[in-house]
Amino acid sequence: MQRIIATPAGDARLHWFRAVEPRAVLLLGHGAGGGVEAPDLRALAAALPGGGVTVVLAEQPWRVAGRKLAPAPAALDAGWPAQFAAAAAEGLPVYAGGRSAGARVACRTSAGLGAAGVLALAFPLHPPGRPERSRADELLGTGLPTLVVQGGADTFGTPAEFPALPTGHRLVDVPHAGHGFKVPKRAPLTQDEALRLVTDAVADWLRPV
Repeated sequence: MQRIIATPAGDARLHWFRAVEPRAVLLLGHGAGGGVEAPDLRALAAALPGGGVTVVLAEQPWRVAGRKLAPAPAALDAGWPAQFAAAAAEGLPVYAGGRSAGARVACRTSAGLGAAGVLALAFPLHPPGRPERSRADELLGTGLPTLVVQGGADTFGTPAEFPALPTGHRLVDVPHAGHGFKVPKRAPLTQDEALRLVTDAVADWLRPV
């Protein structure tokens, strides 16, 4: 099911993957270089509803409008509360997150919106090759239970580059995976196995809900 949601940044399109007996909602935004067709987002939308978690993939206004480049962070943040409110209308705990730029939006806004937790997929800790431009404060300051799932070869920051995480934060390493969780053909795990590590980690994190 799809729904168009009006936001201050333009219309967003929410793609719903409903659980039969939902106990929570996971709202996920996409990155600045892609959309809701990202393999990790699609894998979560396929895997989690069977365990009682409704997944909502949020297609951001700039993508709905046909633009190729994401706007500034302030514009991304401005469009998120209306999308969160639509997910929260289900009357269930809402976990907010996303991949890359979508993860940053969730980190910056979730506490103020009343989210139950934050899921950061491929968090862009720094621009490639620029470790001095760290965005760690966004991740460390969520104020909520936070799961980070990071590729072991992510050029935006490998798990080894992350600072010590506060209590309530968890970091999961997907070995050999890049920013899109793609693994090389010579890696000791297949692409399906890499994505299964992502979905299993998220399902395990949400299981106590």
